[in-house]
Amino acid sequence: MSHNRFLLLDAGASRPGRLPLPPAFAVKAGTADTEGRFSLLEVSLARDIPRHTHHVADECIYVLDGTLEVEFDDRIVHATAGMFVLLPHGVPHALRRASTPPPRLIQISSPGGWECYLEDLFEAASAVLTDGELDPVKLNPIAARHDIRYDEPTVA
Repeated sequence: MSHNRFLLLDAGASRPGRLPLPPAFAVKAGTADTEGRFSLLEVSLARDIPRHTHHVADECIYVLDGTLEVEFDDRIVHATAGMFVLLPHGVPHALRRASTPPPRLIQISSPGGWECYLEDLFEAASAVLTDGELDPVKLNPIAARHDIRYDEPTVA
């Protein structure tokens, strides 16, 4: 029954997962908590997210603090505290830090599963990085399991 899924977290608390995520990713409601309908995280964007496409999930972002640069399709916008962004599935986008300290946001993915992808990424650790940056070529084998595809650089 739905009343058995009631959840109340203390300030600063997050839901446990398969493995602990860095403090920049606080899972407030995981996929298991919502019967797969969505996942909700509080995120401090410590690293830029390369251009990618979610093939199934819609991504919603509400900026709490700072400025988030959003590349959506072929345009770039800046979202500041109090602004909301809907990134529908099937449309390429990228997220970048446009403030110091980095932007802090609420991220909702529907259907859920975003925290599961993050767990897989952090389990892979530095294997998805090249020169300290997220590498789309290295990300794609993990992302594919979650219906996500990163744009890979074209070879000239």
